[in-house]
Amino acid sequence: MQYAEIIDYYKTELKRYSPEQLRHISEKGVWSIGQMYDHMIATALDYLDQVRRCASASEENHEGKTEAGKEMFINHSFPPIKIKLPDGPANNPNNEQTVDDLLQGLDLVLKSMSQWEAQISAINPNYKVKHEGFGWLNAKEWFEMADMHFRHHLRQKAELEQRIGLC
Repeated sequence: MQYAEIIDYYKTELKRYSPEQLRHISEKGVWSIGQMYDHMIATALDYLDQVRRCASASEENHEGKTEAGKEMFINHSFPPIKIKLPDGPANNPNNEQTVDDLLQGLDLVLKSMSQWEAQISAINPNYKVKHEGFGWLNAKEWFEMADMHFRHHLRQKAELEQRIGLC
C-alpha cells in the first residue's frame, strides 16, 4: 500500500469505533485503539520533521544505517515483532482523543506527506539525521519510514480489535 491508501484505510476503519471501543484498555501495558492511532500520528509527524531537518541541512553526512536499519529498508517494512517503547511521557499516547480528533491528525499527516512527496527527490541524499535504532537516514528514508510504520501497526490493530470483540 502507498501512504495515501494506508492512511485512507485507517481513516475508514476509525469511523467504525464507538468512543468506548476507541478508549478500551484491555489490560495494563496494552494500548487502546485510540492510543495506537495517536502514536501513529505523532510518529509520522516526527518522521516528517526529520525529513524537514534533512531538507534544511547544509552539511553532507556519509555515515550509514545500522544492521537493523539496512534490513528494514531491504524488506521495506519494520520487523514483524512487537517493539516495546521505553516508559516516559513521549511513549504514553493520549487516550482522550475523539474519532474526529484522530481523523484531523490523519488528515494532517496525509497533507504533510503529500507536500513532502513532491519535494523529496530534490533533497540531497547525503543530508541525514540519525535514528537511534536504524542509523543515519536521509529525507527519502525518513519519509518511507512513515509509510512502513503505518503498515507495521496493522497487526496491532487486528489484535486490539479482537480484544474488543470486533473480529
